[in-house]
Amino acid sequence: MVSAKTVPAKGIVFFTHMASKSTTFPFSFSMASYFIRSSTIRLGIFISTLAIAAILVFQLVWLRKIYNKEQKEFDRSVIIAVKGVYEKMAVSNYNSSYLNELIESPEMHLYLARITLPVNKDSLASYVQNELEDFDIFTDCYLGIYSAGENKYIYTTILKSAATRGKHLSTIPVVTRPYDHIVLYFPNRRQYILSKMDFWIISSAVLLVVLILFGGGLYYFYRQKFLNETQKDFIHNFTHEFKTPVSVISLAADVLKNPAIIEKPDKLATYAGIVEYQAAYLQSQTEKLLNFAYTESRQLHFTKERVNIHEVVNEAVSNLAPLIEERKAKIILDLYAEDPFLMANKDYLTIVIINLLDNAVKYSKQPEIKVTTTRTEDRMILSVKDNGIGIEKKQLKKVFKKFFRIRKEDTYTSKGFGLGLSFVKKIVAAHGGKIKVESVLGKGSNFTIELPLE
Repeated sequence: MVSAKTVPAKGIVFFTHMASKSTTFPFSFSMASYFIRSSTIRLGIFISTLAIAAILVFQLVWLRKIYNKEQKEFDRSVIIAVKGVYEKMAVSNYNSSYLNELIESPEMHLYLARITLPVNKDSLASYVQNELEDFDIFTDCYLGIYSAGENKYIYTTILKSAATRGKHLSTIPVVTRPYDHIVLYFPNRRQYILSKMDFWIISSAVLLVVLILFGGGLYYFYRQKFLNETQKDFIHNFTHEFKTPVSVISLAADVLKNPAIIEKPDKLATYAGIVEYQAAYLQSQTEKLLNFAYTESRQLHFTKERVNIHEVVNEAVSNLAPLIEERKAKIILDLYAEDPFLMANKDYLTIVIINLLDNAVKYSKQPEIKVTTTRTEDRMILSVKDNGIGIEKKQLKKVFKKFFRIRKEDTYTSKGFGLGLSFVKKIVAAHGGKIKVESVLGKGSNFTIELPLE
């Protein structure tokens, strides 16, 4: 137990309780229930993201299928064109009915067709070009006649197409076979097939842009809704936190204005203590707001000095003595660090410990708080463990966010603005340290801070 100077707690508790009742607005929660909360919108964003991802995957699969279909159509058109050449020119002694045996495609851009030399080269080129155009193949084709006996191309030419914008190559791939054959090589086949898919590609791109804009708009709406809720919560908390002590001070002032109070010195002292307590409370909350506003507007700038963390812990406990005495809190100090010195800013470090102890006391019915210090080679470790109400797992990640306060069902479990732990994390981060929390619902929480020694 920490002994400290006491304040007339009975009068304070009584008037705070009464004022809280008089300033409660029971309709505020029922009104809020008519509005969609940001958590609902967040769920909607998650579902929409999954839907958008599914649409994009479906669109890609669909485009892939169309591309494969266009490739098969291209292959079929080339084979039919070659068949037309077989039928119109006597270029082969083979049976043209068995096209699968006469035509092969060793590569995606390349087609081979058996022929019997000699052939009229110019006529062959003319017929091939006409057949390709008849079957809507409007892309450059390299034609080569390969002689198995000479083991080389005896004729090559380019069948140009006005629809092709690609560069022309000077040679075509050499594919040796033990028989005479013609080679049809389409270097721009892929670009040609993609050009036939322009409508589908452009429509898919437009759909992608629309989905991205929709997702961005939904996220922007969520952010605005979240900020709006945060603002409403802050205004509600601000009104509640300040109206209660102001009402108490107003009631106490009415009593103190009564001339008869002079004849009752005990009562006078009690009400003077009430005014002092509530004024100190207002000042404390105002300082929290000012500190938070200052740290939000700029980075923390402070000078470090050699600080004894055990002295800071004892000072923090001493500052909270009235609250500890009022709540009958038990403070256990297990200060095990053999060398308690580190480089830090004492004032900010005191604020950190006070905030952690204040929360531990407020969120415990019969507070029993253990403060422990240990030290490693390069870090000082401070932990504040309580036996309070604990924090739900889904709320655990939010405790260091601005304006966040622990909820139990639809009500807050304690007073405040939800700025304390956010401020604590910022101070710890400015010192190059880190803070984490472990909690079990109904059993308590343990906040651990690690600070570099230098």
